[in-house]
Amino acid sequence: MAQTTYNYLDKYLIEVRAQGRYAFTAEELKNKFNLSPNALNQLLYRLKQKKEVAQIRHGFYVIIPPEYSKQGMLPPYLFIDDLMKSLDKPYYVGLLSAAALYGAAHQQPMGYTIITQSPAPRSIDKLKILFFSKQNFIQDGIIQRKTLAGYINVSSPELTALNFFDYIHKFGINRITTVLQELSEEMKPAPLLKTAKQYPNTAAIQRLGYILDTVVSAEKLSDALCKVLTERSCFPVPLSPQKEKRGETDDKWKIIKNMEIESDL
Repeated sequence: MAQTTYNYLDKYLIEVRAQGRYAFTAEELKNKFNLSPNALNQLLYRLKQKKEVAQIRHGFYVIIPPEYSKQGMLPPYLFIDDLMKSLDKPYYVGLLSAAALYGAAHQQPMGYTIITQSPAPRSIDKLKILFFSKQNFIQDGIIQRKTLAGYINVSSPELTALNFFDYIHKFGINRITTVLQELSEEMKPAPLLKTAKQYPNTAAIQRLGYILDTVVSAEKLSDALCKVLTERSCFPVPLSPQKEKRGETDDKWKIIKNMEIESDL
């Protein structure tokens, strides 16, 4: 392949970086240089061998600048927005990854968690990027956070708190409570009320309200959720869906107290 093509390619990577981006797709590269599939594969192979780019998933690549050459990979927040746009999927950084951004870092995330509309893409195990799917993908409570590569979508503290109860089987009540004790300091009643009104999972609102009220002692936050529940039909739900439905029922939140909460804090 001609040396001039390599020179054009180097210029192209500089162009992408000049736009504040770290990522590109094979399709972009193919269209830019009018390459055959074989020539495209050769170019990408050469770039990967030189460790100038890394492949994230089929057809999607990131540019590795010198400051990340030792790691051979970029942190996900520098390319996640481009990746999700290439997949044409709405998304936000959520759960423990979002909580850590708000200072609730006692429970370290095991990976970089992205919540997206169902069906979710397959998780990228080698990079510990975990995709969680949602049938009801609500826009309220998604905020934009600035990064060196533009903006990424992140769940607000209030939406983050509610989301934990959609994935209760993955975290457990004790772990969620530990996060909430720190995350609640960033939560505010008005946005919690607004987000909870649109939140389809009534049991999540009951469980969050109960913990904020009885364990975290965040009265203004729990009062906001109480207002939402007065406009819904509420049925008794167990605090932990993983344990037997035995125990005294809290009349205010209609929570069956089937376990004792033990926080790590």
